[in-house]
Amino acid sequence: MESAEEIKKMVRDKYAGIAIQSEKASGSCGCGCDCGDGVDYSIMSEDYSQIKGYAPEADLGLGCGLPTQYAFIRPGDTVVDMGSGAGNDCFIAAKETGENGKVIGIDMTDAMIQKARLNAEKLKYKNVEFHLGEIENTSLDGNIADVVVSNCVFNLAPDKAAAFRETLRILRPGGHLSISDIVTDGILPEPLLKAAEMYAGCVAGALQEEDYLAIVRETGFENVTVMKKRKIQLPVELTDRYSVTEELNKAGGTGIYSISVFARKPNN
Repeated sequence: MESAEEIKKMVRDKYAGIAIQSEKASGSCGCGCDCGDGVDYSIMSEDYSQIKGYAPEADLGLGCGLPTQYAFIRPGDTVVDMGSGAGNDCFIAAKETGENGKVIGIDMTDAMIQKARLNAEKLKYKNVEFHLGEIENTSLDGNIADVVVSNCVFNLAPDKAAAFRETLRILRPGGHLSISDIVTDGILPEPLLKAAEMYAGCVAGALQEEDYLAIVRETGFENVTVMKKRKIQLPVELTDRYSVTEELNKAGGTGIYSISVFARKPNN
């Protein structure tokens, strides 16, 4: 696997391309089917269309769950979205926190930040702002967020423990996170682990579920709970490309799952 900086550059370039392609798609579904590499990243996403605050122009089909569903956002809360993309989860959170609340989106891709800001202006949100930064180092003040949400982003971080430490730092005592991400049950086949587009799709960087949850606990979070778990079925045409279809489908083979995790920062 490449170095941490090489991985970050690969992910940044990939998502910049998705943001640019989505503009050219003129309102079609997200990044437009294959995002230029034959991989449809929306295969892991869930349906947002009935959720209050949903904005189709901000949904690029890059998530793997509905993190705001378990975020318990209250009116007046400050919410931070780690890896905010085009702003989809931010706008949903903004509806829940209301005019007296605040939503801050963090993303390391400048093209995504620009797209999110344009969406916020178009949708006339006054309580949402977007900042360029990495989830391992947001440059936000500590103890400012009541809630942190994230949708299929922590697996893009080469140092996931650092990302969770940063989340703990910016949360107020007693605040909580609600994130959706990809985990595995078993070890992924080597060809998938080496595939750049599979890393950008949150698969190659996925940890086994218990290892993932262990990092959350070891960071200092409490009440770590899996609120939802959903199996992800990779398309046969994708697994055939890497000659791993039989290995993934055989009895006892690796399972790929979307999980939504809730955890709280201790009060003391």
